[in-house]
Amino acid sequence: MPDTLPQTSSPRGDAPRVIPLEGGLLRSRLRQEQFWQAFGQGWTGPLTTLAALARGRQALRDHLDRHATLDPATLPYDPDVVADLGRPDAPVTLSAKYPEGIARQIADHHGIATIIEGKAAPQATPRKRDVLRALRPHQWLKNLLVFLPMLAAHQLDAATFAAALLAFVSFCLVASSVYVLNDLLDLAADRAHPRKCNRPFASGAVPLSYGSVLAPALLIAGGAVAAPLGPAFIAVLAIYYGATMLYSFSLKRHMVIDICMLAGLYIMRMIAGSTATQIPLSVWLLAFALFIFLSLAAVKRQAELVDAARRGALASSGRGYQVADLPIISMIALCSGYVSVLVMALYVNSPNVVELYAQPAALWAVCAVLLYWITRTVLLTHRGQMHDDPVVFALRDRISQICFAVIAGCVLIGALV
Repeated sequence: MPDTLPQTSSPRGDAPRVIPLEGGLLRSRLRQEQFWQAFGQGWTGPLTTLAALARGRQALRDHLDRHATLDPATLPYDPDVVADLGRPDAPVTLSAKYPEGIARQIADHHGIATIIEGKAAPQATPRKRDVLRALRPHQWLKNLLVFLPMLAAHQLDAATFAAALLAFVSFCLVASSVYVLNDLLDLAADRAHPRKCNRPFASGAVPLSYGSVLAPALLIAGGAVAAPLGPAFIAVLAIYYGATMLYSFSLKRHMVIDICMLAGLYIMRMIAGSTATQIPLSVWLLAFALFIFLSLAAVKRQAELVDAARRGALASSGRGYQVADLPIISMIALCSGYVSVLVMALYVNSPNVVELYAQPAALWAVCAVLLYWITRTVLLTHRGQMHDDPVVFALRDRISQICFAVIAGCVLIGALV
């Protein structure tokens, strides 16, 4: 049991042990839990919650009590404290700042008869690696797409690379701000998921107060890094952030629109790279990106539905899909991926490719590898062997790594030989 937990006991072992609810049994703060649940209730949630906050503490408390309904079964509890509740040597008394409502429900959930008014215990300082994990640094690899315009145009000078690097850092900071905010809004859905329940905020490894600070701080830092790239890039960054907010608050719950939005966010990274380096995107590249990213977005939903089916659920938590939609989503993933290969094949056979590649025929191998990789990815997802994010899967999967290495080699051969 953590040293910060106040408790009392007698030599006879019959005195009640007083355990604080917040910072003791619960690895979170109830008001913060209620705040983010109320804040994430559609487009009106942020407006009404912030309006209540502006009216004062009591108004905010009343608003949260009316609009936030927490489920005691899904809240993040300290496993050591939960295990200690069953000790037969003394009864347990729970202390809470507001010993009614959800606090009473939590006590009932754990079979604690007595709850009294008391202060919360200090929360433990989170580990640095858990805070870093909350930023999802593995997702930063998606932002490498800002380098794609300069690579596709074979414009590899130092000034262009420096501009793309600034764009990359800016997008990483802003994207982490979005991930933190999204995790705060998705607490209930994440806790209902067998793997997402281990995310730092959902599990209680990082206090929600950290997220409340990190989200705006990362956004401001990303804007500061973007400033040297000019107003056009800042405008693209702002549109990206606005689109992700639209996705987080509403569109991720609407079928088809959500995967289109996910594909669009990938493409916006490419547009940002084009704006930062002032290299226009070709129609071929945009068409290829549209279909390959639509395929990846559908794979992500396919993986969620396969997981839901295995758990006996009828729908994907927090999304607009039912398990019965799985065949259609799989078809979208496969067909979109195949169309991207078709676009690549048409590009290889176009006059444009001769201007950039000495040996365009080498790019036909890229088409073959992509066809194999897309088919295998969808098949593995169908078998339930896909990670929640296909990008993370591709980074860890040895076959995918080999495929990407072969693709890179073919492109280099086509350009240099």
